[in-house]
Amino acid sequence: MNTFGQIFRITIFGESHGNGLGIVIDGTPAGIGLSPDDFSNDLLRRRSGAAGTTLRKETDIPHLMSGIYNGFTTGAPLAVFFENKDTKSSDYDKVQEVPRPGHADFTALMKFGGFADPRGGGHFSGRITLGLVAAGVIAKKIIDPVKISAAISEVGGETDLSKALAKIETSGDSIGGIIQCIASGIPAGLGEPFFGSIESILSHLVFSIPAVKGIEFGSGFASARMPGSSHNDPFVSSQGQTLTNNAGGINGGISNGNDIIFRVAVKPASSISAPQQTINMKTGNLENLQVTGRHDACIALRVPVILEAVTAVGLADLFLLNRSRGKEHLRPGFGTKI
Repeated sequence: MNTFGQIFRITIFGESHGNGLGIVIDGTPAGIGLSPDDFSNDLLRRRSGAAGTTLRKETDIPHLMSGIYNGFTTGAPLAVFFENKDTKSSDYDKVQEVPRPGHADFTALMKFGGFADPRGGGHFSGRITLGLVAAGVIAKKIIDPVKISAAISEVGGETDLSKALAKIETSGDSIGGIIQCIASGIPAGLGEPFFGSIESILSHLVFSIPAVKGIEFGSGFASARMPGSSHNDPFVSSQGQTLTNNAGGINGGISNGNDIIFRVAVKPASSISAPQQTINMKTGNLENLQVTGRHDACIALRVPVILEAVTAVGLADLFLLNRSRGKEHLRPGFGTKI
């Protein structure tokens, strides 16, 4: 559904062109310093305006609705709300009748029988990831001193972003990209075998980001072409440090003390102004569709900070789960008010 986590539980809500959107977070420890200013940097990184991104301009001011008192978390459910202001809903008047290829217009119609909000993609919109970024800001505080960084490796098959964007500037088309994420400073022993493995938890969250189509940890798919003698990571210290990191910092679903490294593939944006053929649900006939409105030419450009956020959310849940089991050596540090 719309909730994830065992201890650090997040519930996402809202639509792209509705009154607003946000996140409710339960399980946040009390005593963490938090103010609206803490969200500024990550929200700015996600914001549109750069080349290849949508022209939609939203203020994205976080309203802390509950769970805060005198600048500290209280331990009660924490709610963060964002208003929608710069909407042009008329651009989506026909998407239920003429579903856009690659979008959720058709599947939403099949699942919700025409009652889903179609404006701007509704609850399926990438705008809803704003709530994930907000949750990530809090999760990063919980897992400190663990650090997470994500960066674009390539877009449209090019490592030169400007060159890739120039190729599609006037084509009306879109491009995807690959993003690498690294989490460093994680002690060995975090995670669970099988369903609670770090790969399982992070993959679940990563695929909650619209447009993500693939993920690989460490050497990933390349490992299928490697002999075991090359893929194995020799241990060089009693703390778990290895000579190589083909495993991406994870053995048996559990952190081994090395950096957790993974990459994700982001598909090209489905909303393109180039003509496409699609079905008219009302007439049953194929027709040409030219999508109008404001859309990203490359969604991947805005994904790194979202990827960091969901990674932090997953790790925060695992750290707090260990804390609940009395594993203090795997406990992140946060303050206690006396």
